[in-house]
Amino acid sequence: MSEPNVPLHPRVKTLLEEWALHRGEQPTQLLFVDRGRRIPQTRVDAAVRRAATAGGLGHVTPHQLRHTLATQAINRGMSLEAIAALLGHTSMTMTMTYARIADRTVAQEYFAVSEKVEALYEPAPLPAEAEGPNMRQLRVETNRRLLGNGYCSRPAELGCRYETICETCSFFAPTIAFRDTLQNQHDDAHARGETHRQDVYANILKRLDEPAT
Repeated sequence: MSEPNVPLHPRVKTLLEEWALHRGEQPTQLLFVDRGRRIPQTRVDAAVRRAATAGGLGHVTPHQLRHTLATQAINRGMSLEAIAALLGHTSMTMTMTYARIADRTVAQEYFAVSEKVEALYEPAPLPAEAEGPNMRQLRVETNRRLLGNGYCSRPAELGCRYETICETCSFFAPTIAFRDTLQNQHDDAHARGETHRQDVYANILKRLDEPAT
């Protein structure tokens, strides 16, 4: 069985190299070693517990940190396929657990506090150019597919006759709070050449922009 490849943040890589050098360890493809041998999971678990206790975090396990990584990664636009490969999942069903964070209410609350959390660790916000094209495309696609109680898993290349079923309902009541989302849906329809869907969103946007009478 091959060992999984784990990408490391440059700062983490530097710290691990300094740690290995201090212990006199030779370079290896394994993440943690002791005298050239793999460190057992129990030692890693114990080290995490000690670090969490010292930091006043209470009980923390490596598995909890793994869940935290996957949850934050999917909220930042990482694809489910990439997360599955990172976590070593053999089935996408296992990875879909983390897709539930895309629930509209949870996602809105998460992003409302994420900037404040990041400000504690970074002197400046993440530059816009740091978001790659694949992550940007996934983020836009995910936002476009959010539903009231879940999200649509239809492949992007397939059409759907129900795609604007709510927006064409006489009881649909758009609000200005969702104008950016509606504009993105309109622009997406224009880019795909879907004139009917484009007209639907254009009419909604027109109604939103009309002055109240």
